[in-house]
This record gives sequence, C-alpha cells and structure tokens, in this order.
Amino acid sequence: MKEATPTEFQKTVSDYLLRNRSILDVMTKLQDATTRVNRAIAKSVTYCGCIRIEAGKQEIPEDADSSALLEYVKSHIEGEPCANCRDIIETELGNALFYLASVSCLLGLDLGTALKKEHDRISTLGLYSLT
Repeated sequence: MKEATPTEFQKTVSDYLLRNRSILDVMTKLQDATTRVNRAIAKSVTYCGCIRIEAGKQEIPEDADSSALLEYVKSHIEGEPCANCRDIIETELGNALFYLASVSCLLGLDLGTALKKEHDRISTLGLYSLT
C-alpha cells in the first residue's frame, strides 16, 4: 500500500465525511479522540504496565546552553509500549488524525500546508519555537 501524504489523507477523509459534516460535531469528536489517546497511554501504564511514568521536576542548570538542553530534559517514560498497547495507541492516534483532517476539510484548509508551515516555523526558530 502506498504511503499517503497529508493532502492525500485529507482528500480520503473528505470523501468519507458523510454523516459528520457539522463543525460542532467534528470539534467534539476531535476532543474525544485526543482524550482516547491519553486514556490508551494511561492504560499502558496502569493496566498493562509495559511503560512507566517516572515524573519529577526537570532539573536544568541556569547556565545550560540551549544546545545542551536535551541532555537535561526527560520524557518521564520508562519502557516501551508492548505490541498490543502500541496497536491501540496507534489506532487512537489515527482516529484523532481523522478528526483533525475533518476540521481542516470543513474549514477549507489544507492539512499538508499547515504541516509544512509548522515544520518551517520550528525548523527556523528551533528551540525558541517551543517556548
């Protein structure tokens, strides 16, 4: 199967947006989909146990150079999702992407353009784009 570009994915989503053409419906479904992503990750921790979250304050020295920040910051994730949890999380991410593309379709925006603009912005601004 051929890999889809964001624009091709959005076109496919648009073709299947039959029952969910209300922006209000799609907005709430996008919010629900992102909640389901969070829940799938939480269940990987609490139900399966394939990953653990070990969180604490990010200790970054005041004199740390911005190029060295990656040495100090952590994801707080220990382990990796098992095959089952990975499949569930990917499914939920795909569902969230569907509704994100749906919002783009209904507003007449191109998801590929938005992706390119964000890529260019973070590539240009680097670490400063994340503050």
